[in-house]
Amino acid sequence: MAKDLPLVEDEEQEWGTQLLVGEDGCTSHADWATVVTLMGEEYVIPPPHDGTRFDLIVMDPPWENKSVKRSRRYGSLPSSQLKRLPIPLLASPNCLVVTWVTNRPSYLRFVRDELYPHWGVEVVAEWFWVKVTTFGQFVFPLDSPHKKPYEVLVLGRYRCSADISESPSETSEVPVEDQRLIVSVPSALHSQKPSLSEVLKPYIGAEAKCLELFARSLQPGWTTWGNEVLKFQHVRYFNLTPVDDKAEVEDDRTAKDKQAQGFDSPGKT
Repeated sequence: MAKDLPLVEDEEQEWGTQLLVGEDGCTSHADWATVVTLMGEEYVIPPPHDGTRFDLIVMDPPWENKSVKRSRRYGSLPSSQLKRLPIPLLASPNCLVVTWVTNRPSYLRFVRDELYPHWGVEVVAEWFWVKVTTFGQFVFPLDSPHKKPYEVLVLGRYRCSADISESPSETSEVPVEDQRLIVSVPSALHSQKPSLSEVLKPYIGAEAKCLELFARSLQPGWTTWGNEVLKFQHVRYFNLTPVDDKAEVEDDRTAKDKQAQGFDSPGKT
């Protein structure tokens, strides 16, 4: 897809402070963003962040399953191909590596026992994203033999070789809590995961460099990689309200953060 995107001249981009409100009513944490036109469509692009090694790597691999294959919503990838990702070249010492895993037991075993050890990543925790309705009920029965009302996150720390220079987060590694639950109402958009930037912040430090692999949207200050990174950046997913006074944006953001207790979806625990 990238090779088909036309170059956009700087003067065609209008940078400025904008209050971005998603379709779910949540305020985006992108205060300096631009709307760019690519192939006749408009996309919201958050500010970039520069860096070579990362303190946080989050990935949501396109796991193979029959449902995705039938629907053809996106291309899948054999799990064995994930080993080719150059995580040791991207990760800083003690980098926190977070992988979304489907509920197929073989995939969970693969990540814990094969993929992470292949990269030199030590498993430190397993979290669960529990999906509920707006009434607080499981979206599927907990004992359902087919679809489960939760998804798994496997968290690990990259244990590097000694020749890699230290990063700001290396000397202040924070232990990661195990068996943590994140409870929220899932997005109506297929396969869209909740943002983890706020909930992971205590474990990576304020100045951490963050990378998302297989992403389908962009986050301010993050480096993003994938073949659908603009999918959920289309302007139809946002309500854009230009704001002249940046302080007004900050006040609104603070109020939203306090109300949501630092997480963009309701029901965080």
